[in-house]
Amino acid sequence: MTSAAGRNRSGGTVTADEPTILATSASFRPGGSGPMSMRPGPIHHLAAELANAVEAPRICVLNQATGDPEARIGATYAAFAGTRFRASHLQLFPMPNVEDIRAHLLAQDIIWVGGGSVANLCAVWRVHGLDRILHEAWQAGVVLGGVSAGSICWHVGGSTDSFGLRLRGFTDGLGWLPYSNGVHYDAEEQRRPMMHQLIADGTLPDGYATDDGAGLVYRGTRLAEVVADRDGPRGYELRRAADGSVTETPLPTRVLSY
Repeated sequence: MTSAAGRNRSGGTVTADEPTILATSASFRPGGSGPMSMRPGPIHHLAAELANAVEAPRICVLNQATGDPEARIGATYAAFAGTRFRASHLQLFPMPNVEDIRAHLLAQDIIWVGGGSVANLCAVWRVHGLDRILHEAWQAGVVLGGVSAGSICWHVGGSTDSFGLRLRGFTDGLGWLPYSNGVHYDAEEQRRPMMHQLIADGTLPDGYATDDGAGLVYRGTRLAEVVADRDGPRGYELRRAADGSVTETPLPTRVLSY
């Protein structure tokens, strides 16, 4: 690991000490003035800290999991307006809004991926070669983060409603983190039993799950810490035993104080 001062890219940008992914069931806080009103959550402030970019973190938001809706993009800019974050977005529907996607993403401190359909997200990324660019950004020290689909995508897979209201297994994630990933673990009735089923029958490997409000901090491919944006949410380790049963172990979870 490099020093706590971070690494410097060629453009002088300070980055994370080592490749870092923040995979969560946590995101923006409600803004208080309507359903699309948001403000940065503690999880975004943690991402800035992990990127060694505390003063003016550059964050690029990707909403391909919901098809890049203009209302959501606009709400994202409104959420970061007047904060220390310098926000941008990358859209791919109906076409990229950035001429040089690689240069734009490599210039960020944080890339944040919103929720929605993880199956559609990964498929669209691969068509545009974004999987390769994001891997390069990860290795360069840009903190990759996201919620729900934006959490599962970095893993082998997880449970998803990408194919309908009944949850199914998704096994076509980017796979940089060699685990399964369960999101919304305490908030949706099907999530916990489905993750147990998918690991028990071998569809998915052992992995980790997060309650709403919790997140997993990976350094390289190692789980370094579990965090939460309030008291209560937890992270869990899920392991398949020799008899095919699944053991669920609550993990120590640090409550963020931002």
